[in-house]
Amino acid sequence: MTVAARSDGGGAQDGGPDGAPPATEPIPGFAPRLLTAMLDTAIARHGDWPAIDFMARKWSWRELGALVDRAARGLQDLGIRPGARVALCLPNTPYYVAAYFAVLKIGAVVVNLNPLYTERELEQLIRDSGADTLIAADLAMVLPKLEPLIGRTPLTRVVVCPIADALPVLKRGAYRLFKRHDIAAVPHDLRFIGWAGLTERDAAPDPVPLDPHGLAVLQYTGGTTGLPKGAMLSHANLAANSAQMVAHVGHMPDRQERTLGVLPLFHVFALTTVLNYSVDTAAEMILLPRFEMASFLDTVRRTRPTQFFGVPTLYTALNGEAIGGLFDEVRVCVSGGAPLPLDVRQNFEAKTGRRVVEGYGLSEASPIIACNPIEGVVKDNSCGPAFPGTAIEIRDPEDINRLMKQGEKGEVCARGPQVMKAYWNRPQETEDAFVYGALRTGDIGYLDADGYLFLVDRIKDMILAGGYNVYPRIIEDAIYEHPAVAEAVVIGIPDPYRGQTPKAFVALRPGRHLGADELLAFLGERLNKIEMPTAVEFRDSLPKTLIGKLSKKELVEEEAARAAAAGA
Repeated sequence: MTVAARSDGGGAQDGGPDGAPPATEPIPGFAPRLLTAMLDTAIARHGDWPAIDFMARKWSWRELGALVDRAARGLQDLGIRPGARVALCLPNTPYYVAAYFAVLKIGAVVVNLNPLYTERELEQLIRDSGADTLIAADLAMVLPKLEPLIGRTPLTRVVVCPIADALPVLKRGAYRLFKRHDIAAVPHDLRFIGWAGLTERDAAPDPVPLDPHGLAVLQYTGGTTGLPKGAMLSHANLAANSAQMVAHVGHMPDRQERTLGVLPLFHVFALTTVLNYSVDTAAEMILLPRFEMASFLDTVRRTRPTQFFGVPTLYTALNGEAIGGLFDEVRVCVSGGAPLPLDVRQNFEAKTGRRVVEGYGLSEASPIIACNPIEGVVKDNSCGPAFPGTAIEIRDPEDINRLMKQGEKGEVCARGPQVMKAYWNRPQETEDAFVYGALRTGDIGYLDADGYLFLVDRIKDMILAGGYNVYPRIIEDAIYEHPAVAEAVVIGIPDPYRGQTPKAFVALRPGRHLGADELLAFLGERLNKIEMPTAVEFRDSLPKTLIGKLSKKELVEEEAARAAAAGA
């Protein structure tokens, strides 16, 4: 028998013999629910409470519910039926919230698209999902990319949402005057439908049968290798992760929380924490269409949020500002989407007096599977114990049938009601993503004696140096300990002797100076010889994904091109 590194919020327990599935106990369940039922409950119980604050214009829960009904009626009048895929290509606006629930209410499926995607990326996802209807903002950076796709892909029509119409009256005119270059000219043909036209009929939608286990959202993975895959998330998956949030965070039904929503709702982290969880608890969603520091800080001053969810780069940016006192009313402060460097967390906590807890998840799990407690022990560089109702297993990446002992590194696998059933139209990828029913995350980590999960690295990012496994995150964490460092990324580059060797890319804090020799001397006290970078490159900034996470993809491509040129 082996000791299974498995956690469902407690310590490790015995597993089955090597080559057999673990002896799992039933996971405490969360009753399957419809996402639309969460909205109905918020309206019934707190109809007069504010639901959305968008640039100081507010909608109550009752007003939001009426808008959802009109949009659902309009979508049905367009011929959209249960099972149809409707793409949302929207920034954080009331349009996103209303369209999301309208699509779900008529039994259709939401396909989340990032407005910053290129035309080619949008084409790939529209083709893969089969979406024939798309709802987008009237932004010059979006509409011109969509028009060529009509007819060339399954897309037949675009519902256009004017940003100005969602603003307070005084801001509306100023936006049209001073932001006119940001506003797209909408083609005058039947392929383009205005939001006002979609929602003009004040009638209830036809009721359709809805199944909590039915598909609700196609959430595409980042696609850093190959084409993105659509994680099939059901109502029950997403509603369970929201219920897990409520159990983890705690909820006071008679007090309304205010959730600051600057993370994009089309990203699964915000979809659960900002949207679904806020609806589940009737919290007020304070929506910002994008992160711009001055506007962000003004909004915090005006609204005094009580809940804040951010990615590490957002916390890093805020650490460079005078934010003392701004977060005094924040009760819940969570970081996710990428590993949170310890010094970033400590600096933010010192500046604000607020506690930041780090969580972990992935699109295929709706997304959260682990998080440090809101109250209780937070362990440095850990993403916390398993989320309520979730079991985490650590498996041997060389023999996925074998469970690792407590404290040993292996592939993180997860079970729970929030885990997807499959990838959209990808049977082989779906089969590869599970082991005995547990989701394989592709991340290397370990569980300590208290059931806290520590991530080491992505399997695909692991560097094979001279026969040894080298994990870039261990090197990155050591680099972040230097006070001059703002951001760090480590990748593997070709090495004629070792096969691969670590290279570090570093961005410094403003006004700080650091040389490669000085950094390497600093790291020599923290890393073993095989982990030491053989090259350090300083840059003004490092590549980031569209939601602000540090990205290795571009650096890997640059190094591959450099190696190819050197060998030519």
